[in-house]
Formats: sequence, C-alpha cells, structure tokens
Amino acid sequence: METVETVEQQSSHKITVMHRGFFLQVIILFAVGAIISYASIFFGGASAGKFDPKVINAGDTAWVLAAAALVMIMTPAVGFFYGGMVTSKNVVSVIKQSLLILGIVSIQWVVIGYSLVFGKDLGGVIGGLNFFGLFGVGYAPNPDYAGTIPQLAFMVFQAMFAIITPALIIGSFVERIRFRVLVLFVILWSTLVYDPIAHWVWGMGGWLHNLGALDFAGGTVVHISAGFAGLAAAIVIGRRRSYQQGQAIASNNVPFVLLGAALLWFGWFGFNAGSALSAAACALTWMILSWAEYRKPSAMATATGAVCGLVAITPASGFVGPVASIAIGIIAGIVTYVMLFFRSKLTRIDDTLDVWAAHGMGGLIGAILTGFFAEKAINSAGNNGLLFGNPGQLWTQILAVGSTLTYSFVVTFILLKLLSPLGLRVSEKEEEEGLDLAVHGEEGYRL
Repeated sequence: METVETVEQQSSHKITVMHRGFFLQVIILFAVGAIISYASIFFGGASAGKFDPKVINAGDTAWVLAAAALVMIMTPAVGFFYGGMVTSKNVVSVIKQSLLILGIVSIQWVVIGYSLVFGKDLGGVIGGLNFFGLFGVGYAPNPDYAGTIPQLAFMVFQAMFAIITPALIIGSFVERIRFRVLVLFVILWSTLVYDPIAHWVWGMGGWLHNLGALDFAGGTVVHISAGFAGLAAAIVIGRRRSYQQGQAIASNNVPFVLLGAALLWFGWFGFNAGSALSAAACALTWMILSWAEYRKPSAMATATGAVCGLVAITPASGFVGPVASIAIGIIAGIVTYVMLFFRSKLTRIDDTLDVWAAHGMGGLIGAILTGFFAEKAINSAGNNGLLFGNPGQLWTQILAVGSTLTYSFVVTFILLKLLSPLGLRVSEKEEEEGLDLAVHGEEGYRL
C-alpha cells in the first residue's frame, strides 16, 4: 500500500513540475508578445508610404505573388522528398524540420534578413539595416530590383528562396541532429551564410554582382551554399551509428520521394520558369545510368535526376536557350551521378541524402556551364559566355563558384564547431528509437 502511495505521489509531483514548466513558458511567450506589440508603435506606417499606382504593373505583381506561392510549396516538398528516403522511424522528423524552417526563416527574413541582402550596400559584402523590420518596405517599388511591383511583393518572393536554402541542408544530417541545435543553426546559418552570399550575388553593390557574375535564380546563392554547407555538416556531426560505406539508406516510402520530386518540379516554375528541359534531360540521364549500374531503371534515381537537372539550370535559366538547357541537363546528370557514386563508395562521409552531390555539385556545374552557354541576345541584362565569344564570363563564373563554396563550407564548419558544446546529435538510445518518437512523440505509421 505504501509503495502504491509513493508511486502516486511521485507521479503527482512530476505532473506538478510539468505544469509549472508549461505555465512558465506561457508567461515568457506572453511577455515576448507584449514587448513586440509595444515595439510595433515604432514601425507605424513603415510598410505603407506614398506611391504612384500608375507604376505598378498588375500582371507583373500577380505573377510574382503566384511564383512566391509556387516556391513556398517547394519547402514542404523537400520534406516529402527527403522524408520518403529516410527510415520509417524518422519520416515525421524530416518533414517537421522542413516546416520548422519555413517558420523560423520567415521571421528572420522579415526582421533582418531582407535588409542584410537588399539593404544599402556596405563594402560589397553585406546590406545595411535600413530595411530592419521591413521599415520602408511598402507598396512603392524598389527601382533597383523590381520597378513595376510593390517592394513587399518582391520581399515575399525573395523570402521563399531564403527559406528553402537551409531546408535543403537537413538531408545531410537526417536521423541524428539534436532539435535545439537545429533551431539555432538555422537562425545563425541564414544570417551569417545565406544573407551575405545573396548580397554578393544579387544585392546592388555586392562584389560578385559588380563583377558580372550570372546567377538567375540561385545556383550559387541557394544550391552551392546549401550543398557545401551540407558537406561540412556531415563531416562535423559525424556518421549515423548504422552507417555502412557504400550502402544506401533504406528508404521507407518511395511514393513520398516521387511526390516530393513532382512537387519540386511543379514549384520550380516559380523558382525559375523554363527549367523543364534540363530536368527532363537529367532525369533520363540518371535513369540510364542507374539502369547500367543496377540492371534496373530506378524510380528513385529518375526522380533524383530530375531534381539535379532543376538545380543545374537554376543559375542559367534566364540566360540560355532550349538546346543549351538540354545539354546542361545531360552534363549535370553525369556529374551529379558520378559524385554521388564517389561520395558513397570511396569516402566515409555520411552525407545521408547526398545534398553535396545533388545540390553542391549540381549548382557548381550549372553555374560554370552558364559561363559557356549564356547569350546576351536572350537576356540583355546578362552577358555572352565562352561559346558566344566571351571567355571572360567563364572565369567570372568560376570565381563566383569558388568563393561561394569556400565561404559556405568554412563558416558552416566553424559554426557547428561552436555549437558542439550544446550536443550536436541525439543520444545513441534516441537514434536507435528514431527521432519521430524520441524527439517529437509522434509516429509516421501505425501498422
């Protein structure tokens, strides 16, 4: 009887402690909300302002907002694409991580990210804080970037690029990252890696922008930065305990992978419309190579190849013709497939879902090939590449690629080393149980 009472007392004590923790969190969050509410008076009217409605083009505005919605769907699509590849005990955690990043980076972008990328240039390296909290970002267009749409619409569109980039990185450390470290990493990485690189390439006054580097939609800014950050993360965080060199992860849901790839292909029309030819060529290339290697045309390989083709055409899509797009898809398909083979068979690096091979090397080859195939006749705001009489553009592209991958890899490596005292990965027991139950208390499947 005393034993039963003792157990009941202990259980009651645990519940009381849990309730205290819950109400403490409620109070803290309420206090944060109150502080932000008061701070809003200092930003009154900051996102409105005077503007000439005649300069707003309704068609341009409608398309940019539609494109923003298309790119937004790509982030949960990454969750499904990655979620289908992992083991069944980690599918919820991967999809949850992609949605978490959608929330975190949305706030980071509004508060500081947009200003760091598109604010007043500081030495060609970073933007200033003149747009902090979207101060002055309203209905009036920003003539430096999009002169026919409200700057708010441009801000929303660019936010989707900032959101999906760290979401790509999670594939390199699935099934073992500690949740609290992931939250801090995403905030810091977006601020210290993505924002500076985006300003270099797309910001007025950015040093790569001034040199004439061509990146239509993010080959360097999004894919190279994410791919080489993923490589650094895989090295620092270390291998899964179940990792075996040369052995592919046991995918739990191939239809999820195909669904994710299809949604990415669909959403990519908002990312950079006109990328379908490269994706088609690269998908077929991967299918043929998997057929040659395994004697069967893999559905997973075909879907992954399509994504690699989308990655490769991203920097070039606004500057090349349709035949060049097919060539980029084939070349990128060969490079990314071989790089996956190299990483898996010849190294001990556990980049679990091959973020480096697909995005890092896909973005790298696409950015360099832009220096071959770009035509000023297609886009007067661009330049000719090597095949059209301008070899200097190729060297500019190589410089952009080299500086981006070096900066992203080094800063990511250092950042994770600084976060390591917090514990980068879950315990052995939690990894064995799976992050779905161990971290989130939810199951993907109940069979």
